[in-house]
Amino acid sequence: MVVPPYFDVPPKAYGGVEAVVADLVDSLVGRGHEVTLLGAGEPGTKANFLPLWDRAVPERLGEPFPEVVHALRVRRAIERLAGTAGVDLVHDHTFAGPLNAPAYEGLGLPTVVTVHGPVQDDSYRYYREMGDEVALVAISDRQRALAPDLNWVGRVHNALHVDEWPFRAEKKEYALFLGRYTEDKAPHLAVQAAHEAGIPLVLAGKCSEPAEQNYFEEKVRPLLGEQDHVFGMADATAKRRLLSEASCLLFPVRWEEPFGMVMIEAMVCGTPVVALRGGAVPEVVVDGVTGRICDDPAELPAAIAEVRGYDPAACRAHVAADFGAETLGRGYEEVYRKLLRERAVRFAGSTAMTFATSGRA
Repeated sequence: MVVPPYFDVPPKAYGGVEAVVADLVDSLVGRGHEVTLLGAGEPGTKANFLPLWDRAVPERLGEPFPEVVHALRVRRAIERLAGTAGVDLVHDHTFAGPLNAPAYEGLGLPTVVTVHGPVQDDSYRYYREMGDEVALVAISDRQRALAPDLNWVGRVHNALHVDEWPFRAEKKEYALFLGRYTEDKAPHLAVQAAHEAGIPLVLAGKCSEPAEQNYFEEKVRPLLGEQDHVFGMADATAKRRLLSEASCLLFPVRWEEPFGMVMIEAMVCGTPVVALRGGAVPEVVVDGVTGRICDDPAELPAAIAEVRGYDPAACRAHVAADFGAETLGRGYEEVYRKLLRERAVRFAGSTAMTFATSGRA
């Protein structure tokens, strides 16, 4: 299991991919599999952890150098592991890492890649160029439908361990935005909607990269009023408190959101989601039950008022039924076994053809 070198697994604060991978490896170990996790930072899962950096490097997120160096270190590590342990396959969650797939093929190891981001424009061309060298897993049906010609081998929704998240039925009087400060996540729309709805807003956003900082200064700060509170980036403990106490989570995305982990994190805490329709939102939120899905930003204020009457227990039950960590482990286990079965069939067929051609038996 390969993760980027930027955050611990599980993450102490920001880190959606790392949060999913932490739950995945623990679920797989619980199902009887042996997992070796290659990454950076401190060990925090049930997997065998092999750190490839002295520490996690969050300050270098977005730079090409760590991606490339990490991919090289991962390849060397897997070459060593393949020679000493019973490795069945490589599951990569990085961007540059899948370029190692031909080298792993030479070791007899297939490569599974979870596509955590969008599959449009440059990213689509990237995965298209890989052809059938990597087996791609989508995190939503919408993500897969946007690029049906890629080498998808399955779809597994992101998930979480329900019992690790608090539940609170009595909410406080504030709406919450939790995410990155970008045009795609559109926190400026959250500010405008909260103001019109007459409810205080807490913004717990990631604002560490220059583009995020510029967006905040240009689009968000000018809108802020006395009722708004800029919390900063919340760590794991603060995030759980904020999500469980909020009257609703505002998720006004303006892009093809591949999944939206924060939506299930809110609902498992009993907090409904008010979202704009985009990407996987309709796959995650049950409109009228666990949240409201709006088609226009002008609809958000009324939705904020409406969801106050929703049942928090129904929100948590939805996550427990459809996005619990056991679905994550089971889903990827099915992908792995399908891929290995198909590989065994192809190998048997090619071996038989070789024997027939050579006259050997």
